[in-house]
Amino acid sequence: MGSLPELTAGRLLSTWQVDLPALLLVGFLGGLYGWGVLRLRRRGERWPVARGVAFAVAGLGTLVVATMSALAVYDRVLFWPAALQNILLDLVAPLGLALGDPLRLALRALPAPHAGRLRRAMTGRLVGLLTFPLVSTALVLATELAIYFTPYFATALRVGPLHELMYLHLLLAGSLFVVPVLTREQALPAWCGHPVRAALVFLDGIVDAVPGIVVLTHGTLIAGAWYGRHRPVWSPDVRHDQQVGGGAMISVAELVALPFLLAVLAQWSRAERAGTAALDRRLDRELIPATPSRPPLQGEADRVRPWWETEDGEVARRLRREGQGPPGYP
Repeated sequence: MGSLPELTAGRLLSTWQVDLPALLLVGFLGGLYGWGVLRLRRRGERWPVARGVAFAVAGLGTLVVATMSALAVYDRVLFWPAALQNILLDLVAPLGLALGDPLRLALRALPAPHAGRLRRAMTGRLVGLLTFPLVSTALVLATELAIYFTPYFATALRVGPLHELMYLHLLLAGSLFVVPVLTREQALPAWCGHPVRAALVFLDGIVDAVPGIVVLTHGTLIAGAWYGRHRPVWSPDVRHDQQVGGGAMISVAELVALPFLLAVLAQWSRAERAGTAALDRRLDRELIPATPSRPPLQGEADRVRPWWETEDGEVARRLRREGQGPPGYP
């Protein structure tokens, strides 16, 4: 690791390193997404630009920041960059990837047999169990707590491959909840409509703050022996470092909860508008009067004649005597 210079605001923005496994993952995901968009365009179909931007910037961009920025450079000498890095991987990056709607893109871009297999996998028992809202929320919480309150995290600081595996673990755990909730394909049970999804996201926002609260208030130092040995002379003491990390985790968790909830509410609004438009079209088709095949009965004729020809009021009688309708009537 060597002796790292003091982490200032300038170095936080300008210090970077290359993480080859993370770079390969970013390239792989970005390549698949780009292939799907290109395939749709070649068929003359459009894909929303905003979704592609969300996938690339908020999703893949967050992966790059978490694994290759100053957070990754300093995560072995300071706890708070590691804590912020982990919360980006299991909350922010999955949200960005999900906003790109990759499952729907894959189902539209893949050939029919492959799309059918993907749809069956999405609705299979194993995926259904792992993405069941309460199960996936529990998995995210269990992942965070297991990382910090078992030897997992301290070992990952020493063993490079395990550190990379921890990155992937966090990303997958977060995606199990976020991606199915935001996808427009039926990846969740039928009862999990938009009102239920909004309630689950609100609950998840509360649960996501729990690891940060525990880290902030926990009396025992997390990987304290490691950070005690590798703490730079310019850094705060290890306990204060851990408290800063816990506070950062809570802040990011609560900041992410709002756009996540807004995204679900926006989907709900679009679904309601689409349902209303479909109902209007159906009613228009059903209420178009058919051409009568017989002369109308007296009651039917009265329903379509002007009011002054059918009513018995003084104004109606006068209009009938004058042989015309109200002023301005054609």
